[in-house]
Amino acid sequence: MENPIHGRDIVVVGQQPWDTEIGSNCKNIALEFARHNRVLYVNSPLDRNTVLKHRHEAWVQRRLRVTKGEEQALAVAGENLWVLTPDCMVESINWLPSSPVYTVLNKLNNRRFAASIRSGIQALGFEDFILFNDNDIFRSFYLKELLRPAVSVYYSRDYMLAVDYWRKHGRRLEPQLIAKTDVCVANSSYLASYCQRYNPRSYYVGQGCDVAPTPAATGQDTLPPDLAGLPGPLIGYVGALVSLRLDIALLQTLAEQRPHWSLVLVGPEDDEFRASGLHQLPNVHFLGPKAPEELPAYIREFAVCLNPQLINDMTIGNYPRKIDEYLALGKPVVATRTQAMDIFAGHTYLADAAADYGPLIEQALREDSAERQQERAAFAATHTWANSVGQIYQAIRTVSPALASGPAATLTPA
Repeated sequence: MENPIHGRDIVVVGQQPWDTEIGSNCKNIALEFARHNRVLYVNSPLDRNTVLKHRHEAWVQRRLRVTKGEEQALAVAGENLWVLTPDCMVESINWLPSSPVYTVLNKLNNRRFAASIRSGIQALGFEDFILFNDNDIFRSFYLKELLRPAVSVYYSRDYMLAVDYWRKHGRRLEPQLIAKTDVCVANSSYLASYCQRYNPRSYYVGQGCDVAPTPAATGQDTLPPDLAGLPGPLIGYVGALVSLRLDIALLQTLAEQRPHWSLVLVGPEDDEFRASGLHQLPNVHFLGPKAPEELPAYIREFAVCLNPQLINDMTIGNYPRKIDEYLALGKPVVATRTQAMDIFAGHTYLADAAADYGPLIEQALREDSAERQQERAAFAATHTWANSVGQIYQAIRTVSPALASGPAATLTPA
């Protein structure tokens, strides 16, 4: 990374807690920030509805202990990195219509959240900090005004308004939040263009990837036990099995038309996947969720990796992080063509329709070679968190004269 920002204090807010069990852009960015700066990573506060529905879950119990003062809110997570669990509880207000009542209660939630963050800032002695907001539209809507950061940054990594929960109030609030934030950054060109509608200081900053070394480099070539005995070729998908994102009908047709392939799906299922006819097919294997560190062992065994996305508001602009993870291990990839997939066009097989998947997988099987595997891995290795965060630093410099030293910014505008 060229010319990083050094010696600053950065507060990170967002939707994914530090103890999330899935991959997290926000965590990766915070870790990269912490290489050269002090970072406070703030978990989202508990809300009353979550406590009512999930009171007995361990993560809720821990957060309740913090709100009661029975456990410290601030914890060390690494060098230059602290995690703050807010000692407040916010009201569950999304069910309310857009109205003055909603506005008053959302301001109340923001004030409670800001007070908790301020306590962490004061405990660490943070000054003139950068506020980095990872897609948190509601709870962080007023944080710029309440915390008065030196620079505020809004990070768009998902089109949140595609989901009913976020659309209800987000259609009104997210454009306002983008507009009043000092600078916006996005991990796909589609989302950067979306932010540009409301804020001209919006930039595409790419995406990082946790590039896993090859088995030869680590000796970690042990076959996962639940793959043992499955007939090849293994055609695999790794990630959350969510019906709003993935084409269940496509997967079912593919499995029915190619009964000699083993379709392996690794990840947690939503209700629609659990109820789908995929579970009745003998060549479809649901292996359930795995820890992030286990996933490379599964990907290594796949002959071809898939990303069978539906095309909708939720998926069309999202950066497909899993594609980098597949390519990093040299795997041939067949995926649905979207605008965000354009950067992968030279290294993947892109399907324009569901019927393309079978022939493209067959082509990928025929054409795979050691040379192609090395080319894929080399391409994925260019998508590092250091490079992406370097672009975020350059975006921050465009609005902060105090950080404008060093070479001229080379940003990709929307």
